[in-house]
Amino acid sequence: MARRGGFPGGMPGNMNNLMKQAQRMQRQMEENKKALEEKEFTASAGGGAVEVVINGKKELKSLTISPDAVDPDDVEMLQDMIIAAMGEATKQVDAESEKLFGGMGGF
Repeated sequence: MARRGGFPGGMPGNMNNLMKQAQRMQRQMEENKKALEEKEFTASAGGGAVEVVINGKKELKSLTISPDAVDPDDVEMLQDMIIAAMGEATKQVDAESEKLFGGMGGF
């Protein structure tokens, strides 16, 4: 009886179909990555006193600071609010990446 397709050693399967499927997955991952990188994520801290906007590559696109948040005697509080807002925005990117890529590693 003749064998059709498969891998050496007798494993069933069709190499061409597997290659096409892998290429489709690769294209989909690239499209998802590009879409993620172009998306913007906004987060705020201090009741909106500080707002950051980052893209999917986690690059800071804008930073808005309310004049009320600027206290020369408490610069540390402003710094903490900026760090908190950046941390929250970064978590949003990570969550979106997990949603798009799941266990495939993302980027």
